[in-house]
Amino acid sequence: MTNLSTKSKIIVYTKRLFSYIILILLTSICLFIFYLLFENATRYNADIRQGFSLLPSSGFFYNFSNLNSEREIPIFSGLGNSLFISIGVAFLSSYFSALTAYGIHMYRFRLRRFAYVFILLLMMVPTQVAALGFVKMMYDWNLNNSFIPFIIPSISSPIIFFFMKQYLESTLPFEIVESARVDGSSEIRTFHQIVLPIMKPALAVQAIFAFVSSWNNYFLPSILLTDRDKKTVPILIGLLRSMDDKTDLGMIYMMILIGVIPSIIIYLFLSRFIIKGVTFGSVKG
Repeated sequence: MTNLSTKSKIIVYTKRLFSYIILILLTSICLFIFYLLFENATRYNADIRQGFSLLPSSGFFYNFSNLNSEREIPIFSGLGNSLFISIGVAFLSSYFSALTAYGIHMYRFRLRRFAYVFILLLMMVPTQVAALGFVKMMYDWNLNNSFIPFIIPSISSPIIFFFMKQYLESTLPFEIVESARVDGSSEIRTFHQIVLPIMKPALAVQAIFAFVSSWNNYFLPSILLTDRDKKTVPILIGLLRSMDDKTDLGMIYMMILIGVIPSIIIYLFLSRFIIKGVTFGSVKG
């Protein structure tokens, strides 16, 4: 029995060590990619064209100065535009998806099942299918060069709704809401003071995903936003890469680095909710 127990412990420790090695390897690869991005942002254009290097150079402020002096690349207004759109999308999509999920989860009304299935069917429709009609409608309404087409439609987010609905089924007992109703709490107050705190991990997770998705969105903004001061970070990166006559790789890497930093900050700020939100929603509380 002792030999079997010792052998089983060795197997467990070996598997655990193997898992740690794999995780460390994957983490190193991910961090190495970010390191290369930062390292290339510190190198001059000529050095980057010569080939790969592991050591940073002294061209960080030179690249930033060149980028900042480029008239067609307003980096600070681009950052502000992307932040405004992404924060608005993250807030509206998370809040209204949670509100819709709460309504369908808690209320028993006619066509409730149909509404749920209809919302799920919308998940199957690719964005590109409706893009042409949407763009034409925005131009007809003179909403091009406006942030409204990117923020307001995010209220309807079937994917986030589905996640919120599954999360509520796992974590929100009917008895809690019924007790609040008996105590005289209004539905709005119950949602904001009882349901939302319970959903905080799920809200944080979906806010991160919505923020990053909106931040990286290039397709619709490149069609609807034509004014120089309205462009977002992905459009500015695309403009830099399209300057064939004077492409400066140092400037491109600097712009990409600037565009990545806000997403990293948001992730680090809300990262403690990710594992909790993903796993807690799949386990019956």
